Amino acid sequence: MSNPPNLTRIVADELAGHARARNAGDVAGARRALERAHIASQLLLRPHMRVHAAMLAYAVRLRQPREIVGPLAKFVLAPLGAITGRIPWGNTGRSNVSAFQPMPIQPELAVQLNDEAE
Repeated sequence: MSNPPNLTRIVADELAGHARARNAGDVAGARRALERAHIASQLLLRPHMRVHAAMLAYAVRLRQPREIVGPLAKFVLAPLGAITGRIPWGNTGRSNVSAFQPMPIQPELAVQLNDEAE
């Protein structure tokens, strides 16, 4: 995963997918796209913060207090993780998951990310 422009493209594609799903009223699809964008952005601080901002905005739009609090806390934790290199690989960024918990990456996304590393 050493090619940031391609990772940036994956993040942008997932954020665009989020917007399409959100505009279509597909809450599950919109969340899934944000989670995938979060995973792809973990090595890139600015895109990672942009994904957390999108997660926060979507939680506000849906009026979900728990999902609002999660991204707020992670605005502090994400830069610290980037500085220390302690990245919880595969973490979806949702408030129902510890910010420190690594998670398995969805096979399809893992293939995309591995393709970018080559």
